Amino acid sequence: MRLALAQINTTVGDLDGNARLIVERAREARRAGADLVIFPELCITGYPPLDLLENSSLVEGAAATLDFVAREVPADVGVIVGCPVPNPDPVGKRLQNVAILLEGGREIGRAVKALLPTYDVFDEYRYFEPGPHRSVVEFRGLRLGLHVCEDMWNNEEQAPYHLYRANPVDELAALGIDLFVNISASPFSVGKHAVRNRVVREICLEHGVPFVLVNQVGANTEVVFDGDSRVHAEDGTTLRCAPSFEEALIYWDIDSRTADPEPFRSGVAQLHDALVLGIRDYFGKTGAFSKALVGLSGGIDSAVTCALAVAALGPERVEGVTMPSAFSSEGSVTDSVALSEALGIVIRRIDIEPAVDAFDRMLAPAFTGTEFGVAEENIQARVRGTTLMAVSNKFDHLILTTGNKSELSVGYATLYGDMSGGLAVLADVFKTQVYELAWHVNERAGRIVIPENTINKPPSAELRPDQKDSDSLPPYDVLDDILERYVERQQDFAHIVADTDHPESLVLRVLDMVDRSEYKRRQAPPGLRVSPKAFGMGRRVPIVMRWTRRRVASENRVDP
Repeated sequence: MRLALAQINTTVGDLDGNARLIVERAREARRAGADLVIFPELCITGYPPLDLLENSSLVEGAAATLDFVAREVPADVGVIVGCPVPNPDPVGKRLQNVAILLEGGREIGRAVKALLPTYDVFDEYRYFEPGPHRSVVEFRGLRLGLHVCEDMWNNEEQAPYHLYRANPVDELAALGIDLFVNISASPFSVGKHAVRNRVVREICLEHGVPFVLVNQVGANTEVVFDGDSRVHAEDGTTLRCAPSFEEALIYWDIDSRTADPEPFRSGVAQLHDALVLGIRDYFGKTGAFSKALVGLSGGIDSAVTCALAVAALGPERVEGVTMPSAFSSEGSVTDSVALSEALGIVIRRIDIEPAVDAFDRMLAPAFTGTEFGVAEENIQARVRGTTLMAVSNKFDHLILTTGNKSELSVGYATLYGDMSGGLAVLADVFKTQVYELAWHVNERAGRIVIPENTINKPPSAELRPDQKDSDSLPPYDVLDDILERYVERQQDFAHIVADTDHPESLVLRVLDMVDRSEYKRRQAPPGLRVSPKAFGMGRRVPIVMRWTRRRVASENRVDP
């Protein structure tokens, strides 16, 4: 028997487009001799559909689309698709997340997702009722342990904590199966490839059963999916592995044990390709913008953002704007021009000094007797934001904001200024990673794309004379270590101090800056998620709160 793994890029809510994609791939696979074609989780609706699932017309449309797929795929091939279906029980959530096996124009088997994640970007129990029982799905004499995404992630025997009481993998194995089949919409984060590989391998070794995983590829708003669909033998060996970050149709003859080598991708290469895919799909799936617009400061964040946009869209669909002020260095313009020439994009120069001067004169009576400070600095950032928005409105361009995760973490960004835009490309990328991306862009191109001066000069917002980021922030390698521990690993004050050499006062200051800046992040554009814990839909912290951080003293007393 020949299986086809259809790693496809679906769009949330595009029932007709998703159906066409499914039918086309099923027909292509049948022509290649496939007997069974396997598609990702919720491929009928796209993932994640979120509150669209509360719209009855979407659910009814999904049912009609499922019927269309059953009729239109070749009658002599089996197809496994993911679809939301009504819960047959009058008690519980209205829907279930289901993997459905179709053949000959009708359903011949199904598996209801049992484990419904409610952490990070997931909120599935908001919509779905879990499947209470596991059962074998048979296809032409093959006993399939069919399950959906999260159902495989509770199996790590050595894990110190398990989220769920049930273990669908163990339950399916106990029923006597020939093959595990998992359909997934498993989001990307740097290093997820290795984690996924390890989990599947451990399942195979534990139960002595081959494993097929088909994962969604593509990006839907913030969430990026890398694909990484795979087949493992009963001893855990990787037999087939689809390329990451692109659609693919790969085949496996179930008697074959010829192994594919695991492809190696460095962390920075994964990061680069995930961000490029996120930009490309945001533009392609919204279909609302003719070009990307990037404010170019001569700094590394805007340069990397612009290079990623060109990789995603092509130089003809990216424009830069340089907006010098009285405090801009010569390099802010010359480095921006050098970048635009290397990338082959159009760049506009719009001097903002007249607008800044006008604001200064207008505010002078109100600011009489005060010293030049943050308010005046931010006028420049907000004039730049207004300028970019004007160009965006005029020409239907989408502004890509350039702030990185380090800046967003500690509030080193200006509301209605550099935070103005439609998509925050680097919002989940720490400053130290931005430097890695810059070198990677140049290495990948085999030439200097991002000027070395941009990479080597001290970072600065250039909002006052001789300003440097280090005036307000610790060195980025120190800052990013603290932030990675607090934001991504959820370590708190005492653990960070105990595990590092960072001074207590510095750790406390940084963590307090993160907490105080939540109100800014709530007003930021959506950012592409590329880490295990990104700001946005995956991190929910209250803005208004009276919780303050204090170290518990040795006598277990909390200081007042």
